[in-house]
This record gives sequence, C-alpha cells and structure tokens, in this order.
Amino acid sequence: IDENRLLMEVAIFADKSCVDEELVRLKSHMQTLRKTLEKTESGNGIGKKMDFIVQEMNREANTILSKTSDIAISERTVELKSEIEKVREQIQNLE
Repeated sequence: IDENRLLMEVAIFADKSCVDEELVRLKSHMQTLRKTLEKTESGNGIGKKMDFIVQEMNREANTILSKTSDIAISERTVELKSEIEKVREQIQNLE
C-alpha cells in the first residue's frame, strides 16, 4: 500500500469520526434555547421556536452517535437524547 494513500485514508477516517463540530453546534443550540426561554413570553410561537431548536439538538446527537465508536461517548449521547426528548415533551405544553 502506498504510504501517501494510507495517510490520506487515516486523515479521512479521523475527520469522519471527529465530533468537535457537532459539539460546538450542540452548545450553540443550548445557548439559543436558554436565550429564547429568557427573552420570550409564553405564546408568540415560543413552543414552535423551541421545538425547532430541540430538533436541531437531536440531529447533532444523532450525528455524534453515527460517528463515534467509543462506548462511553455513545452511552452519554444516548442519555443526552433521552434528556432532549424530555425537554421536547415539556415544550409541547407551551404550544
């Protein structure tokens, strides 16, 4: 096997399994959710806006699960998805 090709494949694998971008976006979504809660009064479409944010959080968690092969990360992400679902259920009461 060509050494350059092997290095390129390792770099591609590392990029595909890296979840840094998803974690940054997840943190951003959480901050947006908090700001939405602090600024918006009940009504005025708060439930729909928050539901959209939580959907995005769930997508990031799904991407992390699909990228990782680390058991500990997978377990924590499954816990995160469970908590996201609980938040989503509460948001349904706001609509």
